[in-house]
Amino acid sequence: MARDDLPDGGAEHFRRTIEAVRALNPGIVIEVLVPDFNDRDESIDTVLSANPHIFNHNLETVRRLAPSVRHRATYDRSLSVLGKVKGKRGGNIYTKSGLMLGLGEKEEELLSAMEDLRGVGCDILTLGQYLQPTLKHLPVVEFIPPAKFAEYKQVAERMGFAHVASGPRVRSSYHADEFKLPALPSD
Repeated sequence: MARDDLPDGGAEHFRRTIEAVRALNPGIVIEVLVPDFNDRDESIDTVLSANPHIFNHNLETVRRLAPSVRHRATYDRSLSVLGKVKGKRGGNIYTKSGLMLGLGEKEEELLSAMEDLRGVGCDILTLGQYLQPTLKHLPVVEFIPPAKFAEYKQVAERMGFAHVASGPRVRSSYHADEFKLPALPSD
């Protein structure tokens, strides 16, 4: 949840939560799903100071649809946040992002978004079917067939993503405990 009402966007709360979880279970792998913090370095650094293993910020959709899907966040700001995390921590942290499909994106737009994510060093990708939560939300434009999700997974893997979860029911942390990534850096 975005907390734009807080000066740090909630970054300090994320930091304290990560540290509290680690104190209870020092060996646990910690993934943090965060807002874009309005691309503020101080907020990003606050979260990174707690040393999460996986820094997740969802791009959500393709560039063309972003203004209608994401009312506060922007496509480029999300890419910037992920790129900054990689720039600050490099191979010492995994970055992760997710895209919802079925909002009317074209295949070439999806592939471009995946390339944009790899361009900022994103390691882990989730692709899932958008489902309209209420009548006040955007309608589903298309239901993507499972075979197409499987195809997109193969394309993403060829692009160099370390792990890809792709399917109609996939969500941001879908089966996160099953990710078989290279050894994570030690704390």
